[in-house]
This record gives sequence, C-alpha cells and structure tokens, in this order.
Amino acid sequence: MSAAKDHIKQLINSLPEDSSYDEILREVVFARMVENGLSDSRENRTISNEDMEHRIKSWRK
Repeated sequence: MSAAKDHIKQLINSLPEDSSYDEILREVVFARMVENGLSDSRENRTISNEDMEHRIKSWRK
C-alpha cells in the first residue's frame, strides 16, 4: 500500500465516527494543502509578505 493511502487512512481514523463525507474531504484536502505548503517552504518556493501585498494590490487594478 502506498504512503499516501496509509496517511489518508490514519487521518480518517483520527476523525470522529460521525464525521460527514464533506468533513472528511475537507480534512483530507486541508492536510494536503499543509503538506504542499511545508514542501514549498523547505524548497524555498515562498515569497515575502511585501511581495504578496504588491501582488494583491495589482489584482485590484
């Protein structure tokens, strides 16, 4: 079995028994987003808050 499947099984098993389908999906997606963000940080694929502020301001034009 793959590491991804094992990780998802552990995540699902840690949730309350009465979790809805939507709650389970939300948790799986959130965990994946956190993993992606940590990976980006480790690989220095981040930008400063100032750069992000400039990008957001450019979207308003």
